[in-house]
Amino acid sequence: MDGLLVVDKPEGLTSFDVVRKARRLLGTSKVGHTGTLDPLATGALVLCLGEACKLVPFLTELDKVYCTEFVLGVATDSHDAQGKVVQTRPVPALTAEALEAHLCAFRGRFWQVPPMHSAIKQQGRRLYALARQGIEVEREARLVEVHHLQLEALEGDRVKLKLHASKGFFVRSLAHALGEALGCGAHVRHLRRLSVGPFGLEQALTLPALEAGPACAQPRLIPLHKALPWLPAHVLSAQEARKVQHGARFALPAPPGPLRLVDEEGQLLALAQAVDGEPLRYLRVFPRPVPL
Repeated sequence: MDGLLVVDKPEGLTSFDVVRKARRLLGTSKVGHTGTLDPLATGALVLCLGEACKLVPFLTELDKVYCTEFVLGVATDSHDAQGKVVQTRPVPALTAEALEAHLCAFRGRFWQVPPMHSAIKQQGRRLYALARQGIEVEREARLVEVHHLQLEALEGDRVKLKLHASKGFFVRSLAHALGEALGCGAHVRHLRRLSVGPFGLEQALTLPALEAGPACAQPRLIPLHKALPWLPAHVLSAQEARKVQHGARFALPAPPGPLRLVDEEGQLLALAQAVDGEPLRYLRVFPRPVPL
């Protein structure tokens, strides 16, 4: 089974818990995911199966869309509802207009410090492992981008938002930073990922459905040739396809940049980097028989 499978991750499981379940239920050891979801979070988790594992580095670069709910007035050590409460403060009287003024600082590009309770490695150790030992270390800020941030509702101490953000963005860090800006603290109560790039919940399989086995998963499998739809596709002749299968490099009349190389039947044979007038540089190759 080669391709992508979008799973609607339930609350309480780690992303790797879902990977382990998929390996067992689908009978394959070659399963990887393309972006961690916290145990608290639910929603779109893109799994790569079989040969699609070669695509993980391309898919982890994708933007994500979330809906989330923050609780104001309560700060936790993990910046979400699963953490230990470290401070409570009164929530100031807020209007939607006043809150919007604060949200403006979190639109566009800015530097964000990742939370201690995260899977980021620092000096070879996961930050969450250090946090569990009560150790806090200085983290390097990352440049992130929020393409869209919309206030959905303000109800007492609850703030509901929808956002579209770049790779590496932490919604929990946004909750913490917004709470500090308001002077009352805040944490994430609910987080749901709606999509990863072009892959959304409308394509997702629930975990109970996945437990029904490969026959249930197969209709939802996104094949390799549809896995990177934003990259241009170049249809190879039979002769060119044979060259790709044998690793021969040759030039193509294609615009510079990464592209998908597909055979005349539309099957993905390789990802390659095209350079004007120079032979292709193969990024990934997907061996398969090519008709003579």
